[in-house]
Amino acid sequence: MPVVKFISSISKIAKTDWQTLCGTDFPFTRYEFLASLENSGAAVSSTGWRAHHTLVYDDNRLIAVMPGYLKDHSYGEFVFDFQWAEAYQRSGLPYYPKLISAIPFSPVTGPRLCVRDGCDVKNIAAVVLETIKQITQEKNLSSWHVLFPEKLEADIFTELGLLTRMAVHFQWFNKNSFDANNSYASFNDFLETFSSRKRKNLRKEREKVAEQGITLQRVEGKNITTEMWERFYHFYQLTYAKRSGHGGYLSKDFFSALGNTMPENLMMVVAYKDNNIIAAALNLKDKTTLYGRYWGCYEEYDFLHFETCYYQGIEYCIDNNLQRFDPGVQGEHKIQRGFTPVYTYSNHWIADARFRDAIADFLMREQKHIALYKEQAESLLPFKHN
Repeated sequence: MPVVKFISSISKIAKTDWQTLCGTDFPFTRYEFLASLENSGAAVSSTGWRAHHTLVYDDNRLIAVMPGYLKDHSYGEFVFDFQWAEAYQRSGLPYYPKLISAIPFSPVTGPRLCVRDGCDVKNIAAVVLETIKQITQEKNLSSWHVLFPEKLEADIFTELGLLTRMAVHFQWFNKNSFDANNSYASFNDFLETFSSRKRKNLRKEREKVAEQGITLQRVEGKNITTEMWERFYHFYQLTYAKRSGHGGYLSKDFFSALGNTMPENLMMVVAYKDNNIIAAALNLKDKTTLYGRYWGCYEEYDFLHFETCYYQGIEYCIDNNLQRFDPGVQGEHKIQRGFTPVYTYSNHWIADARFRDAIADFLMREQKHIALYKEQAESLLPFKHN
């Protein structure tokens, strides 16, 4: 029978043991990424992110790991349950602390329960669930939430009785349905799948950026200079200051750690005007996918955001034969630029049966609206009909 244990820091497990199960391709479950969050002070107790990573053993052999955190709030998760917390409060019950299995500040779909090859994923997930049910009582936790798992993993948790929540994100796919070779040969090849008017509009946006005297460079991780990192971090802080009034969740130490420990997963788009860096966007990547994560600029220029965060990423995927570009959450403006609406998932175990039933009813009604939203978004895509 597998045994589940929890650790209060990623440093309490050997890097090689964690990486054996999570690998080094998907950047967000890499030991280095999670360690950088903790070591830089971003995901620690003082910020409301108490590491509570799951380890599963069978006869003293590590067979599964899962990143996790005890949370005293719901910020930095991007699966919004503030209404649930308010309902608990109105009933005189605490919603926090809660347990989440997620990547802090990263609404990116990917593996959450990383299992050794040859092991039964569903059986391990069931053992994890039963253990978590026990600790919800011991630690007075209201709930357990698995955020942005892959579809197959989400389905397993659904089969085990967790509630399922769906959302819509916009992603680009390197798949030309008009070409038997499938992948796009160039950015222009991609644009040829657009209707005439949409294609002209997008080309005008790119031309406008050039007309403002702006040039762009895509820089791989090891080639990102100290100046680029310095400017990028300042841009990152400016972006968060505009949105939220604070300098962002992540420190300069976090980004420095990424640059030092996992440069092969990084690509930065740098924008120049008059030989000065005026904007930058940091992307993470693996063998198949580019993930747009952080961006900022000194001042606003027409269509610079679209060029830096979207078009340069699409070109990079085409040039490097990546199959998908996940540019981040929100933004219907992505649709007319060729980003397709796709479902993302989260799973939820609610300890209190009364709230579990109420939330299940809410999610069932919400799902109808989500499906309608996805359908409406698909109708706005710029592509020609086959």
